[in-house]
Amino acid sequence: MRSSSLEGQVALVTGAGRGIGREIALGLAAEGMAVGLVGRTLGTLTATLKTCVQQGARGVAVTADVARPGPVREAVRVIERDLGPIDLLVNNAGQVDRSEVPFWEADLGQWWQVMEANLRGPVNLLRSVLPGMVKRRRGRIVNLNSGFAVRPDGHYSAYATSKGALLQLSDNIADSLAEHGVVVLDISPGAVATDMTAGMAMFATMKEWNSIPYMVAVTVDAARGRFDGLHGRFIHAGRDNLEHLVSQAAEIRAQDARTLRLRPYGPDDPLA
Repeated sequence: MRSSSLEGQVALVTGAGRGIGREIALGLAAEGMAVGLVGRTLGTLTATLKTCVQQGARGVAVTADVARPGPVREAVRVIERDLGPIDLLVNNAGQVDRSEVPFWEADLGQWWQVMEANLRGPVNLLRSVLPGMVKRRRGRIVNLNSGFAVRPDGHYSAYATSKGALLQLSDNIADSLAEHGVVVLDISPGAVATDMTAGMAMFATMKEWNSIPYMVAVTVDAARGRFDGLHGRFIHAGRDNLEHLVSQAAEIRAQDARTLRLRPYGPDDPLA
């Protein structure tokens, strides 16, 4: 059933042709948001767009490889021309290492493809979308991140490195964005059954998965501003008690928690 809680707002969702990206786009459309859908495959994007339109939402589908800045700039131009200024950017598109092998055995070509998709992709989108948000002094960024960003995994070195770098990027831009009323959040959905996770050997025997509808609800809440107090922070939607995080947002900010910072060894450490 279509709601109107986000009526009049515009979202751009990458990787919107399938998996989590598709469901997030549908969830935002169901709340009245116009949706700009970006991905590499026109057929799947068109299918997502058709369902969004059936829900009464406005939308547009644009093919682009997020790792290429030129096509990304054009995609943003088309979306803003057809739908209006972007209020919410969801950086969802990504890749993962194809094999569970140590770094020195990894296919370096594919390793860099993962880095390009997971880090350069969001960078390209941010560079294209943020100037408008900053000028309008409003906007929200949701980066689909992962628990791999905050814990090492030697078998998925490209994925873990790219997600850690994405989290660090959000931390580095958070203070300057706050001055302009723009919120950035890194949200991990946890282990969700998608085409990507289906190919990960570590999940081959997994029987219980986190719910995609739950991640959709979290993204909708982010679009509504529920997590604005956690600006610049990491949220693990698959594990966190979100009510607790929201209630403790001021303390989390005061303690500089939920960020990737180098902590000193002790009071005598020069970093202290």
